Amino acid sequence: MYRNLFSVAGFTLLSRISGFFRDIALGAVLGAGLMADAFYVAFRLPNHFRAIFGEGAFNAAFVPGYSRSLTTQGAEAAKTFAGQILSLLLASQIVLLAVGWLFMPEIVRLLAPGFEADPEKFALTTTLTRITFPYLLCVTLVTLYSGALNANARFAAAAFAPVLLNLAMIACLAAAFVFPDASYAAAFGIAFAGVGELALVIFASRRAGILARPERPRWSADVKQFFTTLVPAVIGSAGVQIAIFADTIIASLLPTGGVSAIYYADRIYQLPIGVIGVAAGTVLLPEMSRRFAANEPGAAFHTQNRAMALTLALSAPFFVAFLTIAEPIIRAVFLRGRFTDEAAVAAGAVLAAYGFGLLAVVLIRSVVASFQARGDTKTPMYISLFAVAVNVLLKLALYKPLGAAGLALATAVGAWLNCGLLTFFAMRRGLMRPDVALGKTGIAVAVASFALALVGWFGLAPARGYAADIGVFEAEIGVALLMLAGLVVYAVVLIAALRALGVRLGRVQRQG
Repeated sequence: MYRNLFSVAGFTLLSRISGFFRDIALGAVLGAGLMADAFYVAFRLPNHFRAIFGEGAFNAAFVPGYSRSLTTQGAEAAKTFAGQILSLLLASQIVLLAVGWLFMPEIVRLLAPGFEADPEKFALTTTLTRITFPYLLCVTLVTLYSGALNANARFAAAAFAPVLLNLAMIACLAAAFVFPDASYAAAFGIAFAGVGELALVIFASRRAGILARPERPRWSADVKQFFTTLVPAVIGSAGVQIAIFADTIIASLLPTGGVSAIYYADRIYQLPIGVIGVAAGTVLLPEMSRRFAANEPGAAFHTQNRAMALTLALSAPFFVAFLTIAEPIIRAVFLRGRFTDEAAVAAGAVLAAYGFGLLAVVLIRSVVASFQARGDTKTPMYISLFAVAVNVLLKLALYKPLGAAGLALATAVGAWLNCGLLTFFAMRRGLMRPDVALGKTGIAVAVASFALALVGWFGLAPARGYAADIGVFEAEIGVALLMLAGLVVYAVVLIAALRALGVRLGRVQRQG
């Protein structure tokens, strides 16, 4: 499992690194003004729908069903199942695309009601969203082919696909002179990327001999089970996206720059989520599904514990960094061109608030696999909807006194509530069995995180002073030096604590 996890994490890290270059270019070219606010809303809309109908809900229903067919009936049966679902998915996305294009002004009015007071911003947002919306159709099909590849333990192509989004946007920004303005260039980059990602996973599926083609749907037991699990999964995913929709809607009521502050902070915040949390969930769900299908629950729990221990150890440094040096990180990454000091302060506050919920967010994907691997998508749905209700109420209470940072803080609280309730019900039903090694790993991570926090609190000034003596790239070098020192301290303390507690992650004993 570790090999697959690090493979996905490695390609995801490449995606995040290329995404940083993309966001640096966007920050320098678009800044945090009208064009930026319009583009980021246009960028978010297809991502919202993708998360509802694509990655979150679809994977929860498709991957266990495909894995079950593959394990119990063979490759041809799994390919037939995928082809039937592909036909239904393609038809639904074409309808959604047509409706979206037709009613885009109404959708933008719903998503960003504050923009209507500025006709220029509203018109630009509507146009850009029409350009980006076809990305949804392509990337939803990418999700199906990626799920089939992952279920066959082929993770590389699906993990690399998001890199194409960043490369396409960077290329279009470099050729912005052929577009009406830079926001149009970035929007067309998104549309082009969808086609490229789809071509990549189709090629990988064909090469692996598992390429699914549209087939006439039949109301078989597998298809019926797919929809039985899909509907609550869609509702659950929609609940999470409602919270994100609320961020965009309420942020549009803030002064210009509120939407942009959330976007820039979120780009940093998504690095550990994508590299660690999503990678762990991507590998863990098909692995646990196969283990349960083969009637090997002990092996499934063993795999889950290893994944959660590794997730904790790898994500804790980001958690500490976001709470202690959020603003310096934002300055080092984005402070150039039209991105101002004021924008850095605002985005830094949002990042710190988001950071409070980081550990919960990265662990949710591993915990929810306890339910999804057994075909239970209803329990996560109920928990998600409850957590979202609390989340939205907190947003409404906090956005006026705290601004954009209040929205992020509400998101963090909602994530902890979601993760805590998932863990409680999974353990109560025997769907999750944390072992001693996982608990000891948590203790070791807590000790190492405290040591890292001391470096963050007391090391920033010396690092800045040393960087100032160099005279160039002061913000970047200062943060880089501080992070390097912190990672060394964290690694040394973590390894020492694990050894003192007698934990060797690679040799956790299986539970029967």
